[in-house]
Amino acid sequence: MQENNAVRELIPTGKLRVGVVFAPAASAFFVVKDANGEPRGVTADLGRELGRKLGVPVEFMVAANSGLITDATEFGAIDVSFMPVDEERKKRVDFGPAYFLIESTYVATAASGFKTVVDVDRANARIIGIANTTTIRAAARSLKNTTIAPVASVDEALGLMHVGKADAFALSRDSLTPLVAQLPGSRIVDGGFQHTAISIAVPKNRPNALAYVTAFLDGAKASGSVRRALDQAGFPNEPVAP
Repeated sequence: MQENNAVRELIPTGKLRVGVVFAPAASAFFVVKDANGEPRGVTADLGRELGRKLGVPVEFMVAANSGLITDATEFGAIDVSFMPVDEERKKRVDFGPAYFLIESTYVATAASGFKTVVDVDRANARIIGIANTTTIRAAARSLKNTTIAPVASVDEALGLMHVGKADAFALSRDSLTPLVAQLPGSRIVDGGFQHTAISIAVPKNRPNALAYVTAFLDGAKASGSVRRALDQAGFPNEPVAP
């Protein structure tokens, strides 16, 4: 009976609606799209595995940033998602376990000359981050001599960097690594300004659903499913969260 209650809370429409975030290059968090437009990556693999466990079809919401996924989870437009955790999001969604730990930092253009997070915090430095995310909020708190401007997506950020309209872009270090090749001469600066977890999340006030996804993700870590998802996405050296 308890599992039936959990399933009803988790999939009120009879299908599993999963939120994932797209970027031009995959990371432990971001998905890419295959030739058919289907999301491929760690979070997509975990979403599909949860759907198989439930025995229901999976429908993905593929968004440009995690802020949109937060909104959709909060309002019940999707049933489950994966996103970086911060205090603001804890007020809006309920989090289960983490599958990955991140450090947020900056990629800087060659022209900026920035080498460390201290260099980035300079008057008139043009810093950008993705709107409504843990990273932009943490960067804004840490910057004392300049401000950070919001952009809608990784694509938009790369475009601004390419044409010299931004000096540095804030994102998680693992997500920045595959982007450096797309920004000739750029570098990921030394140091970081945030450490947090990427965790599974459900809408608030669904305790049975939260218990179900908590058990699912704990099991996926114990069975090696998370490890396999990271390996298949091209990140064999990235550790699974404890």
